[in-house]
Amino acid sequence: MSSEEITLTAADAEAVLAPGNGGRVASLRIGGVELLRQGERFGCFPMVPWCGRIRDGRFLSGGAVQQMPLNAPPNAIHGTTRDGAWRVASHTDTEAVLTYDFVDPWPYPGRVTQVATLTPDALTLTMSVEAYDSSFPAQIGWHPWFNRTLGGGGEGVRLDFAPAWQEERGADHLPTGNRLDPKPGPWDDCFGMPDGVDVTLTWPGRLELKVASREEWVVVYDEQAEAVCVEPQTGPPNGLNTHPRLVTPIEPLEAATTWSWRRL
Repeated sequence: MSSEEITLTAADAEAVLAPGNGGRVASLRIGGVELLRQGERFGCFPMVPWCGRIRDGRFLSGGAVQQMPLNAPPNAIHGTTRDGAWRVASHTDTEAVLTYDFVDPWPYPGRVTQVATLTPDALTLTMSVEAYDSSFPAQIGWHPWFNRTLGGGGEGVRLDFAPAWQEERGADHLPTGNRLDPKPGPWDDCFGMPDGVDVTLTWPGRLELKVASREEWVVVYDEQAEAVCVEPQTGPPNGLNTHPRLVTPIEPLEAATTWSWRRL
């Protein structure tokens, strides 16, 4: 395990990974300007083996009901790996490979591998979940906290995306199963983008950043003054129950997201 941070550099782009703090991207600086909200809970953390909330912390797997800790009572939220230490499998100046072996409370043995690759104009994060013996449902996602304003102030970030639908959100913040025409924000909502996640964040006069993924689900959270979150993921909140993706010993679950940017 490693508590030391890893810094990737490519031209004037710099990404700092914190393996010991949930395998998160702790910092992303472009030309010395920080894009991610700072703090041990922020940056961008992987959500695995589930994304968002699980209703009552329970999910069904192979006929058995599994109970996860209620870390967002009355629900469980954002997986188990963001609170753990990841191992550094390898790293260079521009790429790092981190791994995490599941431990309690997740009841199934398996491994998560995350690869971060930095180029002068993009950061790509890929993740896979492997099962060793028993198959199990899982999800993969990322939870970045993008600063609402960049260093030195200026206008707040603008979000631009064209989802096919918005998941109706119940009083418990979980999707009801009904699909709605997308509504204006502010949001703490899940959206469907069947052609792949494609969300543009624009800091006027400063920077444009595109969050892309081949996955069709994205949660957008912009109810906080300091930051906005654009979270590509392999299924909606409570998806272990409603849209399970099975990981088997011969078929891992894999996903990727790329953030690309250009100056304005």
